[in-house]
Amino acid sequence: MVLFNDGVSETEIPDSAVVETDVLIVGSGPAGSSAALFLSSLGVPNIVITKYRWTANTPRAHITNQRTMEIFRDLGIEDQVLADATPHHMIGDTVFCTSIAGEEIGRILTWGNHPARHADYELASPSLNCDIPQTYLEPILVRNATMRGTQTQFSTEYVSHQQDEDGVTVRVLNRLTGHGYTIRAKYLIGADGARSRVAADVGLPYEGRMDIAGSMNITFKADIAEFVGHRPSVLYWVVQPGSNIGGIGAGLVRMVRPWNEWLIVWGFDIAHGTPEVSEDDARQVVRNLIGVPDLDVDITGISLWGNNEQYATRLHAGRVFCAGDAVHKHPPSNGLGSNTSIQDSYNLAWKLAAVLKGQAGVELLETYTIERAPVAKQIVTRANKSGREFGKLFEALGIDNAETAEEMNALIESRKNNTAEGAAKRQAIHAAMEIKNYEFNAHGVELGQHYDSSAIVPDGTEKPAPARDPELYYEPSTYPGGRLPHAWIGDNVHKHSTHDLAPYGQFTVFTGITGEDWTTAAQKVSERLGVTIGSVVIGPGQDVTDLYFDWAKLREVAESGAVLVRPDKHVGWRADRLADDPEGALYAAVAAILNREN
Repeated sequence: MVLFNDGVSETEIPDSAVVETDVLIVGSGPAGSSAALFLSSLGVPNIVITKYRWTANTPRAHITNQRTMEIFRDLGIEDQVLADATPHHMIGDTVFCTSIAGEEIGRILTWGNHPARHADYELASPSLNCDIPQTYLEPILVRNATMRGTQTQFSTEYVSHQQDEDGVTVRVLNRLTGHGYTIRAKYLIGADGARSRVAADVGLPYEGRMDIAGSMNITFKADIAEFVGHRPSVLYWVVQPGSNIGGIGAGLVRMVRPWNEWLIVWGFDIAHGTPEVSEDDARQVVRNLIGVPDLDVDITGISLWGNNEQYATRLHAGRVFCAGDAVHKHPPSNGLGSNTSIQDSYNLAWKLAAVLKGQAGVELLETYTIERAPVAKQIVTRANKSGREFGKLFEALGIDNAETAEEMNALIESRKNNTAEGAAKRQAIHAAMEIKNYEFNAHGVELGQHYDSSAIVPDGTEKPAPARDPELYYEPSTYPGGRLPHAWIGDNVHKHSTHDLAPYGQFTVFTGITGEDWTTAAQKVSERLGVTIGSVVIGPGQDVTDLYFDWAKLREVAESGAVLVRPDKHVGWRADRLADDPEGALYAAVAAILNREN
């Protein structure tokens, strides 16, 4: 007999007992735990269930990009994340080699660490990227969500659901006691991973395939600081034929903690079946890739997984929404997985909160699919393309058609030859390495997401054409649908990002001194709609001024104009200059975004 804290025995609770909440979230990974954090921060009652006894037990996701760090800043947990992360300046020297202790083929500066790219990253955001393994990030998200009001239930498994006009009835199972019970929620979020039962039950449509390739993870502890400390990175790519078990000639040695905790990812040909891997086999793979035959290695885990290329074309059905790996399934290339998952939830949570509080019409929830499904497609496509682009290095080395390890090693060695062929090979290697910028420095993919839905009000202008490659480069704009540009504003004592003054729980209007009437308009519209609308007047003599004159360059409207920012930091609408009826113009914009008829 199991006793609860209040002394009531579980056998005294009828099987028909129903727990009620506004939102039930299935899964405590990045998508689920962040959804809980966002909802609790917005005052929405929610429950998280996960069939596991605790958070992630393997490092999995790790690169945390600027957009996600901005979100953590917005929610007040950025410092907690940075305290457990490997910082920006230590993650960039991505190395390609024949073993970590052996010869380099080349290296590139990644994640914005190259001097030519670093300014792009510094100018784009108040937050820099970092590396934090999922084993460290998930507890931060779960802890903060629970502290802010989430009811977190571990060892609790989703079984089934039924939805009706008023809500969703979900059957769950306590895996410790075998006791089943019912949770009645107004909305259900399926954040239960790439093989989501919630998504399957609701019948979400997908494009693409699962398990298109195989990968092996080996986690281990070994102190290899002498080989990596002078070229700090999270990624060391090893091209080493002949040392693998069912492998394809390339492996990744990934830093988990500098410089003694690591993860190896080794691809295998899935068409030839799943290899059997013992601890001794794994230790040999580690020693081969590190290049130290007698390395002291502690193997901490071995697991096999499949690479996917699949995305959902619709992310919700009725009152059931899916987020994260449930709707975009792809390899870890570009580091987009947990980032996109968290950003899914950031988009969804404020909309659910607005509808649940009676501030928005239910049609606002349709914009979740409209805005995020194109992102799901983009990142699945980009991640798989980046994985395939690794083949360019194989081609440059001339080993793509080699049949034996001896032949491959000889071809790799021939890049040193003092011949015309050797020179051509070196040039080809350089070109192949340049292509990898699309995986490791895809700043535009990370920050350039643009929404086009009924929750975005056009201003009658054409979207500006990109001046540079939109995957590699982020170009700030206040054009409706894009992310709010970052600029430093403040006074002689304080410095804030524009993002800091547009918090998650409200709409925010940015204007200048000659647009002060927008402030009065924001107050009146806020009262009429029952929605918080803050205002920020930027200029000398105001609470904040344009410290470096960057906002004047970025705002793309006159000083008297207005930029309306949604709770998720995307521009919802803008006015080029002060309207004849600012209250009427702002009211129409906010009401349209929220699908309000009154």
